[in-house]
Amino acid sequence: MTVFTELELGVLEAIQAIKCGFLDFIVPKISFLGNSGLIWIIAAIALLCFKKTRKWGVTLAVALILCLVLNNITLKNLVARPRPFQVDTTIQLIIDPPNEYSFPSGHALTGFAAATVLMYYDKKRLGPIAFALAAIIGFTRLYLRVHFPSDVLGGAITGVFFGFLAIAAAQAAYNAAERFRDKKAKEK
Repeated sequence: MTVFTELELGVLEAIQAIKCGFLDFIVPKISFLGNSGLIWIIAAIALLCFKKTRKWGVTLAVALILCLVLNNITLKNLVARPRPFQVDTTIQLIIDPPNEYSFPSGHALTGFAAATVLMYYDKKRLGPIAFALAAIIGFTRLYLRVHFPSDVLGGAITGVFFGFLAIAAAQAAYNAAERFRDKKAKEK
């Protein structure tokens, strides 16, 4: 075990100082919101339902697809980092053990990608709420000891990058569609 890994396990152990029955009850439920990007998928669907926020929903959906393809299918398998409970077999989990690799945290990555998109479109309300929720969900992964701190930090940083990538891709698609509509209108 490396010194860095021992340091990260120490951070996870320090977080356990706040462990109590209430948190053991509520933290898995908060973490569940991030499972498969659930809360962010629901948000994208809700945003797609209203004309005013449809572009936001499309951009959020693009971000979620990027997270799935570039993280869960690609990046996690390339890095292939074991989870804390696989490194320190004395760790007792209070949730079922996740079966994917640890780095980067998909919960943090998806949350921060979604929060970046929502902050881009709504800096006053949805964006700050989304960033707070993404950070809380990221923390739950540490409390539950299913990720190292660097997994969550790496997920957050990569998620922000994926969020900006989704914004750029969606904007390019919208611009191309607008040029196509303008061209068709001129032809009539």
